[in-house]
Amino acid sequence: MDRCVVLVDAGYLLGAAASLLAGEPSRSRITVDHAALIQGLRERAEADTEQPLLRIYWFDGAPDRVPQPEHRRLRVMPRVTVRLGALTRSDGRWAQKGVDAAMHAELTELARNRACSDVVLVTGDGDLLPGLMSAKEHGVAVHLWAVQAADGDYNQSEDLVAEADERRVLDRTWITRAVRARDLTGLCAPAPAPRPEIAAILSAPLPEAALAEAARGNGNGTRPAAPVEPEEGGAAATAGATTANGKTVPTPKDLAGALRAPGTAAAAPAPAPGQALGAAPAGSALRWSSDKGWIDRAGPLGEPAETASLPTLAQLTSAEQRWADREEDITTVGGDPFEVGQVFARRWMERLPETVHLQKLATMYPRIPHRIDGELLRYAARFGLLAHKDDQIDEHDRYAIRAGFWREIDVRAAAEHVAGAGSAAAPGAVGTPVAPVAAAPAAE
Repeated sequence: MDRCVVLVDAGYLLGAAASLLAGEPSRSRITVDHAALIQGLRERAEADTEQPLLRIYWFDGAPDRVPQPEHRRLRVMPRVTVRLGALTRSDGRWAQKGVDAAMHAELTELARNRACSDVVLVTGDGDLLPGLMSAKEHGVAVHLWAVQAADGDYNQSEDLVAEADERRVLDRTWITRAVRARDLTGLCAPAPAPRPEIAAILSAPLPEAALAEAARGNGNGTRPAAPVEPEEGGAAATAGATTANGKTVPTPKDLAGALRAPGTAAAAPAPAPGQALGAAPAGSALRWSSDKGWIDRAGPLGEPAETASLPTLAQLTSAEQRWADREEDITTVGGDPFEVGQVFARRWMERLPETVHLQKLATMYPRIPHRIDGELLRYAARFGLLAHKDDQIDEHDRYAIRAGFWREIDVRAAAEHVAGAGSAAAPGAVGTPVAPVAAAPAAE
């Protein structure tokens, strides 16, 4: 068949491009216009081989072989087929598993079935040498493409280079048509504004610092109660913390269990620190972690009424909107942490039934209520920011996600204030009472 096929090792192509443009092979250092990249590969392949394109095969790794947003965008493009291997972590480094084997099998099968006359390989791995030699034996011309090396040397296997029929180098000019280095200086430091979001979050005391400060200011000489830190996304720990004098600070789960225990009244007061469950006086408080340090929150489950009344994005989103959101995530949202936070905040604000919710949230800056924060981080995990299901989102990315969220909230709140919509309940005021929104069932 007089047509060409392109086999792309995405790990090599994007890693080498990152080395060339950003100085290190981490793909997080670059942003990629996948539509432009695929179009460039197609035009270059047809020009070099003088044959029409049959298909571009995109080989990449993904945690548990679950397609990431970039893979979902690629596989809906015409003439593109995505093949995924596993992405595993060992000794703190990520490695692809099964990608080379999949490329070898595809190359051999295409040549054996005479599906094409020319194959373009974008790879540098010498493990493909047997497949390349097999394709040549079946009469297929093999074109090997390299990405320009940052140090001017080879970044491909010498054996692979020696066996290829033709070799081309994708230089910096060609690469920069679709790939650019990411400006990390602005990732955690947005443009100056009345409220520097990320600076406030970064300047918040860490738990250790807050505890040390509390210990120094404790007049009775005893250590303060160890705080209970919620898990990422708002889920609380399962066991209470014990202080130096033996008293226990109950967790939200402890309190919820006490309230729901058989024979316990629904309105039973929450236990105070150091007292048994079910025997606490009314008005007790529970310590929660916060980006501002450790703070006390009133209420049976430790959540203030103004926070509980804020609806989540899931509660505000219809089935049709959910479908449209997923399409937008696939086609237009790039996955930059700051951008992800902005998109989430924009959707939440656009669907609010009353502006009083926005005004309430603005008064809580820089802390995002844990229900909304957990939903925000779960949404961000869809974009590959959560590298593996057992890992947490990188701390730097979490700051950037929340900074993007607050940037969008700040812009809208400022616009509402200028328009006079916020005159009835300006930031800092209590605001008009709002009927509580029923909370969605908590994820297990």
